[in-house]
Amino acid sequence: MITLIKIGGLLNLALAVFHLLFWRLFNWREDLRSLSHLNRGIMQALNMTLTVVFIAFAYLSLVHTYELYLTTLGRSLLLSISVMFMLRALMQVVYFRLMHWGSTAFLVLFIAGGLLYGIPAISAT
Repeated sequence: MITLIKIGGLLNLALAVFHLLFWRLFNWREDLRSLSHLNRGIMQALNMTLTVVFIAFAYLSLVHTYELYLTTLGRSLLLSISVMFMLRALMQVVYFRLMHWGSTAFLVLFIAGGLLYGIPAISAT
């Protein structure tokens, strides 16, 4: 179970790096210009906040692995992270409709994230 949490930490680290690359990957400098100043700010603030969340999840998973697995608070955090990933998987279907192979790949990635954290959270109880 410890290994699953550590893999989850690496997944969160990869997602943080991915989110830091959004400006370049999705041409945000150009594309976000079409949004109002408020919506452009919201998009960038939400992206940066989510990046910090992924870094925090990665840190907790890689440095405090045993505490996450062995304590009630830790298992609550594991379950919360799992729920976040599963909700994100659902959003992948709703907002991206799996019309592209990349969208399906992200669906699988988010379900995997949910399982990486959900299995240890539930098995430890």
